[in-house]
Amino acid sequence: MPSFKIDLSTAVVFVATAPEPKMANKKTGERAMDRDNPGLGLSTVGLLVSDEGEGNLYQVTVPENGYPENLVPGTPVKVHGLKARDWENEFNGQKRHGISFRAVAITPAA
Repeated sequence: MPSFKIDLSTAVVFVATAPEPKMANKKTGERAMDRDNPGLGLSTVGLLVSDEGEGNLYQVTVPENGYPENLVPGTPVKVHGLKARDWENEFNGQKRHGISFRAVAITPAA
């Protein structure tokens, strides 16, 4: 499926939830791995994005080497290479769909 670049040049972005390992299978504890970088795990970071008077919370997937260890809630950050992609799957006979967000890196704002 195609992905779309997201422009955050006018937004203020804060960490809402600290990075946590992204799971491929929660039952087995299998960690999601980066297809572009074999052997590299993925994490999920909650970001609060405020732009044009509106704030939204997004869960963003980022490679485990794409953020510093000291990324804690409340930290103002810059998001590099943010893209959105729609998804759809079927689980137990129910169709689900949504939008996933992925970034190349998240760094503290200067």
